[in-house]
Amino acid sequence: ADIQALEAKIQQHIGAGGDDQGEDYGQGLMDLSTFITKSQCECLNESDDHPMAHCLVKNGGYLQSDVDEQLILSVTFNQAVKIHSLRLKAPLQLGPKDVKLFINQPRTIDFDMAESCNSVQEFSLEPKDLEGNPINLRYVKFQNVLNIQVFVKNNQSGGETTQIDYLAFIGSPINTTKME
Repeated sequence: ADIQALEAKIQQHIGAGGDDQGEDYGQGLMDLSTFITKSQCECLNESDDHPMAHCLVKNGGYLQSDVDEQLILSVTFNQAVKIHSLRLKAPLQLGPKDVKLFINQPRTIDFDMAESCNSVQEFSLEPKDLEGNPINLRYVKFQNVLNIQVFVKNNQSGGETTQIDYLAFIGSPINTTKME
């Protein structure tokens, strides 16, 4: 078999690393949005007018919290993935500040659990992190992810509503094919 031709075909079908916007993340990484099972995703405390689905696509609108500034986004993948980083775009004042990440939960966690339970990773976002550049995660902790839950504890200004214009997960699928 012609190994170079096979490798070229594989790269054509799985991509060389990057996404459909022409972003190249290197190391075989890509935007994992094509692996998200949107029908199994949910968001707690989302505004009816600005639901989570709006922030999972570029230029698709935005996600806004409803009653207060807290949000829990539950994102399910159609196969196990490795998550290297996330990209977040949000307005300076309304963007998330303190965030906790949970993985592979049997069901969507509630706000009490999100506050009290140990997360896989938690961090505070700076205003520069809201510009859409990759935010690196502790990659070794995100090696076999079927679902990820993002708890937004508060926002940059301490205001009543949090807004996320775009959220993307960067990584790679564990298996390059999934037969169904």
